[in-house]
Amino acid sequence: MSVIPVAVEPRPIERSTRVRRQALLGPGWPLTVIFIGFPLWWVLGLSVFIFPVMAVPMLWHLVHRPTVHVPKGFGLWLLFLVWMFASSMVLQADAPGAIPGGSLSRYATFAYRAMWYLTVTIALLYVGNLSERELPRRRVARLLAFMFMVTLVGGMLGVLLPHVEFKSLLEIALPGSIAHNPYVNSLIHPSFAQIQQVLGYESPRPSAPFTYTNTWGANLIYYLPFFLLAWGGREAGWRRPLAPVVLAIALIPVVVSLNRGLWIGLGVAVIYGTIRLAMVGRTAAVGLLVGGIVAAVVLILVSPLGEIISLRLQHPNSNQGRENLSGLTVSSAYQASPIIGFGSTRNVQGNFNSIAGGTGTGCNNCSPPAMGTQGDLWRLTFSYGFIGAGLYLLFFFRQLFRYLPSRSPYVSAGCCTFLTSFVIMFVYDNLGPQLFTIMLALALMWREDLEGPEPSPLLAPRLEASAPA
Repeated sequence: MSVIPVAVEPRPIERSTRVRRQALLGPGWPLTVIFIGFPLWWVLGLSVFIFPVMAVPMLWHLVHRPTVHVPKGFGLWLLFLVWMFASSMVLQADAPGAIPGGSLSRYATFAYRAMWYLTVTIALLYVGNLSERELPRRRVARLLAFMFMVTLVGGMLGVLLPHVEFKSLLEIALPGSIAHNPYVNSLIHPSFAQIQQVLGYESPRPSAPFTYTNTWGANLIYYLPFFLLAWGGREAGWRRPLAPVVLAIALIPVVVSLNRGLWIGLGVAVIYGTIRLAMVGRTAAVGLLVGGIVAAVVLILVSPLGEIISLRLQHPNSNQGRENLSGLTVSSAYQASPIIGFGSTRNVQGNFNSIAGGTGTGCNNCSPPAMGTQGDLWRLTFSYGFIGAGLYLLFFFRQLFRYLPSRSPYVSAGCCTFLTSFVIMFVYDNLGPQLFTIMLALALMWREDLEGPEPSPLLAPRLEASAPA
């Protein structure tokens, strides 16, 4: 009797398991670990450190690619990194207006910030060098949209449960001398909100899942364009009708946060979005946007949110302090180290008689914030000098004007992120998850070049052994 061989197909459950495993460990998995797991990392006290940790497999992937490309103008960014590292030579130098004397902690602060700059550089090259087949841009946009939702949920928790805080696992595991250090503790101690006396009385300002309220506001506005892209686009599916509801809910923590920088940034984003839609002929979308703005304004005016905004505008408590600090910062860098800066921030000698850097109303004896804080522009100028700050700004401005004419939705979202970052860098610090998002936005914009001819190589392709003639 003859036997007919029969090919046995693998069981469906085995195939689906294999596909899921391949998807998890395929290109882009470090981004999935960072963003999908971000609420867990925050609870564990690891939210700041997961970015550089995941930069290691990203770098490993880049090292093993036959060719690594860079965006045009990347030399400006490399020069900025060189300038940043060179500034470490003056970490112990005294700055005019700052408390004299050196401190070893400045090296730790410098190393922490240098780590972030290297992390975002790796992320830019990693995402930019992956093809559309390896890591679709839609997937990156959806991850950033997910982070918008995480930030929104954290903001609502800050509104509803502002006094909730707890020790993270890392905080428990670290020695007390380290865990109780004010700066370290701010990074690893989860809390839903910051309680500050901005309006003359204690006001909860949402901060979860980030350290500070201003960081929360900056991240929310940088994630917003990608939320609109992922939830409002043609491929949004069931998300599309829910997008207006989500945005309406987002108004609550946005207003309660009292973040005027966030409000201004949102205004810039709305203006840019309206102009962009009009330029590509999306008149119906412009109408919906304008209608949504009108509805949001009406909702604010008829709700307690309007009174909160009015009170915030009547209490510009930090304005004078910010002006004093930024003026002293620029003046100090100009007088003593305009070329290379001071490598890091410095504690101010004296007091501005402002609560901007204190913790209580009328606290004239409270120390103001350190020189080089209260705005990314001031930190860049003070830490790396006018040349370092100029290289940083020139790199991003060059990218903005290069891609601004493009009609790609991913470029539009990236340009919106760039514009808002330029506006709020006067009051917010962008170093951290914020700059990571900005670099991902640039990577998605840069993909427009890599899909076309003649990308700019950083490393020459490895030579293939030619076959004999």
